[in-house]
Amino acid sequence: MGVVNVTPDSFSDGGQYLDPAAAIGHGEKLLGDGAEILDVGGESTRPGAEAVEWEEELRRVEPVVAGLAGKATISIDTSKAAVAASAIEVGASIVNDVTALRGDLEMAPVCAEQGVTVVMMHMPGNPRTMQDDPRYEDVVDDVKAFLAERLEFALSTGIAEERIWLDPGIGFGKTLEHNLELLRRLGELRELGRPLVIGTSRKSFIGKIDGSEVEDRIGGTISSSVLAAAEGADVLRVHDVAEIAQAMRVAGAILG
Repeated sequence: MGVVNVTPDSFSDGGQYLDPAAAIGHGEKLLGDGAEILDVGGESTRPGAEAVEWEEELRRVEPVVAGLAGKATISIDTSKAAVAASAIEVGASIVNDVTALRGDLEMAPVCAEQGVTVVMMHMPGNPRTMQDDPRYEDVVDDVKAFLAERLEFALSTGIAEERIWLDPGIGFGKTLEHNLELLRRLGELRELGRPLVIGTSRKSFIGKIDGSEVEDRIGGTISSSVLAAAEGADVLRVHDVAEIAQAMRVAGAILG
């Protein structure tokens, strides 16, 4: 899953692809590099990010989704039902909601009615509060219980089970130790029976391990992504598609 951020303030590439033509071109490059899904987002969810009104978010993403539709499977990264509905109308078939259908009460009905795939992620609070002293009794048990509850909720709204993917939210309301524990024990989240989406790409936990800045975290992204896949991740959400795709091909050949 290649990341296409149409934002001025995303942590790693904010402002680079605000122009629709630039964002579409970037998406096409990621496809050439080996992406199977393009995740288009118009609101940053980095720690401390400011909220964006739905009209502005839609203005950013709608032409990009429309421009990439038909070339790849398109995911819309949003927690707003109005943005999701419009993106679906112009070609998105996946809704990636970091609030796990909690941010907008209309999101679940929209997804159920349109028959799209839904990615539900674990995040305590919201991007503005999630890193305020996050604590868990056991981070894997707590995240698993949350995702199980959201899975049941989604099913109750009419979203088909085969269209639900789950994301433990690496870097969203977690310390370094929490992130590492989740990655070590992904197998326990596999017990929920749904595909797992993992996003470690360029995240700050890598820098906390080795002191690297955002632009120098490709090695940490590769190692964490390959190990996550080996532990059962089904979808890897990344910025550097070519490098991760190559790493996965080589790892797959070695592991058989």
